Amino acid sequence: MSWYEFRPYVPVAQRRRQAEQKLKKLKKKGQSVAPVTIEGRTIAKSFWGKSWCDNLERYSDYANRLPRGRTYVRNGSVVDLRIAPGAVTALVSGTDLYRIEVKVAVVPAARWKAVCRDCAGAIDSLVELLQGRFSTGVMARICQEKTGLFPSPAEITFTCSCPDWASMCKHVAAVLYGIGARLDEQPDLLFALRKVDQQDLIARAGKGLPQTGKGPKAGKILDAGDLSEMFGIEIAGGEKPRARARVTPAAGTRAASVTKSHAPGKPSASSRKRPRSGEPVKKR
Repeated sequence: MSWYEFRPYVPVAQRRRQAEQKLKKLKKKGQSVAPVTIEGRTIAKSFWGKSWCDNLERYSDYANRLPRGRTYVRNGSVVDLRIAPGAVTALVSGTDLYRIEVKVAVVPAARWKAVCRDCAGAIDSLVELLQGRFSTGVMARICQEKTGLFPSPAEITFTCSCPDWASMCKHVAAVLYGIGARLDEQPDLLFALRKVDQQDLIARAGKGLPQTGKGPKAGKILDAGDLSEMFGIEIAGGEKPRARARVTPAAGTRAASVTKSHAPGKPSASSRKRPRSGEPVKKR
């Protein structure tokens, strides 16, 4: 086969079998694998995963090759994908098993400071951040083209061991979509990839806010139902026991005496008839 000819088409089922055989060999050598699994046709469902994929699709540089990548990632061709600071490595099943490396530039310090400053006071907790539960303004700032957290094409470089001469082959495109799918499961990997600390967004949340001493808003307070749902435990309800009031008798009146309960049918000691003076006491 020459470079001007297309390689013969290999059906998906056959590619998967070939990939499984090679992966078994890798496992025997002690190498673990982390495949990308897509359920249904939707590649990413969370804020972070969808935002990553949307960021890729808005650049015309990637328009021609991305559709093939979507097909590959959906049919399980990305058999291994690992995200590390500044780099992603992957194995993709094609006619052969190809090795892909994607390098992503570090977010410039000045840009990251600007993102943290613009989001100050809008993100209450790390849980809220990783779940993508914040205002539309914060979402827009984080996703801002070229000045947000997501990389532009100029900040991404990649290599693939396949013979495709294109600047971005379908295997690389599949890996880029696979990153979005992986962020659904582990959104904190995006911050690791861009070499920034997500805690910076939380640490700056209270800066510049007046110290009013007010408590949290009603919508931010978790009730017992929310907590039991979150942690999978049953929280007992009920009011706190009330303190008993101590009654002080008024002047000139006798304090009310408290009598102990007694068995039915037996008169209490206070209700028994006492003999009058001079009256003989009857023996029982």
